[in-house]
Amino acid sequence: MAAADLESRLDRAAATCLRQGGQLTELRRQVLGLVLDSEAPVGAYALLDRLRGLRGGAAPPTVYRALDFLLEHGLIHRVEKLNAFVGCAEAGHDHGHGDGHRHDHARDPGTDRRDHPTQFLICRRCGTAHELSDPAVTEALRRAAEGAGFAMARATVEIEGLCARCRADA
Repeated sequence: MAAADLESRLDRAAATCLRQGGQLTELRRQVLGLVLDSEAPVGAYALLDRLRGLRGGAAPPTVYRALDFLLEHGLIHRVEKLNAFVGCAEAGHDHGHGDGHRHDHARDPGTDRRDHPTQFLICRRCGTAHELSDPAVTEALRRAAEGAGFAMARATVEIEGLCARCRADA
């Protein structure tokens, strides 16, 4: 990611945190910058190694607290399959919920920003993860859950396959 684009996203993230009553401290900003600048999902210990290059002496609890804050404020996602983190493609923007309305999580401090419906396309070969937020997928999952008598609270779907670049190389 170009340095100017990264700084712009970090500035928007700081503004989002302020609207939510939080603060994007220098450490949190550095961790978010490392996540956003990664081409693929990045694990906590890889972040720790990179952070030590920037500020020395960083410890695992420091990184985990920063990651928890970034998750809580909807700025990153955890990709469970990879035990790694990616920047939220829609951080600071409104999200469609597949139910006919849109909601800006950043402006509503009572909303858990981690719970916006997300789908990830995860490449088996190179490990990249592309975030989608398709309301039709969310609505299909909601209808299926309701049909089973289940009230869906959150939906994160991780789909494995090959990205276009890896398919072209095959």
